Amino acid sequence: MSISLAELESVVREAGTIALTYFKDLKNVGLNKKSPRDFVTAADVAVEAFLKETLTARYPELGFWGEESGQSANQTNRWIVDPIDGTHSFSRGQYFWSISVALEIAGELVIGAVYAPALNDYYCAELNQGAFKNGQPITVSSVTDLEEAMVATGFACLRSYLPNNNLERFSRIAQHTTGQRRFGSAAMDLCLVADGQVDAFWEQELNLYDVAAGALIAKEAGATVTDFEGNLGIYPKQILVTNGKIFDQILLLM
Repeated sequence: MSISLAELESVVREAGTIALTYFKDLKNVGLNKKSPRDFVTAADVAVEAFLKETLTARYPELGFWGEESGQSANQTNRWIVDPIDGTHSFSRGQYFWSISVALEIAGELVIGAVYAPALNDYYCAELNQGAFKNGQPITVSSVTDLEEAMVATGFACLRSYLPNNNLERFSRIAQHTTGQRRFGSAAMDLCLVADGQVDAFWEQELNLYDVAAGALIAKEAGATVTDFEGNLGIYPKQILVTNGKIFDQILLLM
């Protein structure tokens, strides 16, 4: 099975155009709650519906797993989609939100695309083929000292009620780093590590559709992707992504 990265980019960018139509008219976009702090908009639903219909029509042999519509058809080989990662940011007119699309074949992520329409930044990667931003190769940063590092994390809505809600971990790591950022989209955070804009990112209690595409892009750019104990692999419930050079230092603080 051959998937054209150029064709996928065309589809994802078209999904971005749909999202931007809503983004430019937010006063008329309803914001609903899936739970007290978990939001969904008409844009989430529309973007996912477009991606599901288009990708399923072009690649009928592949299943689909979307945040809003759930799983359908073949889940061994499937698209994994977050239509708008960072819905709360989107709903407030902020620019840090993204569309995340990954392709998983027999349990292995082979293609990832993350598009930030408001910034017009398109990140993509194919297994063993490197990572790219707007068509140009990208790589992780060269920072080697945690004390000089800029790191990113998140405090997702569904975690706020948990005893282990990342606040203590953030305070601990913040004391040993130069800069800390909270952008609001895990998919974008992973791409920022890939692009060398931040040196590490961690978050917990996420879902695979939040991180699948971004994690592959980060790995293809040279990042380490582990859990909080340093085990290699993509663990959405505990994901730590670094430039590799500060991995041992930050792992001690996890």
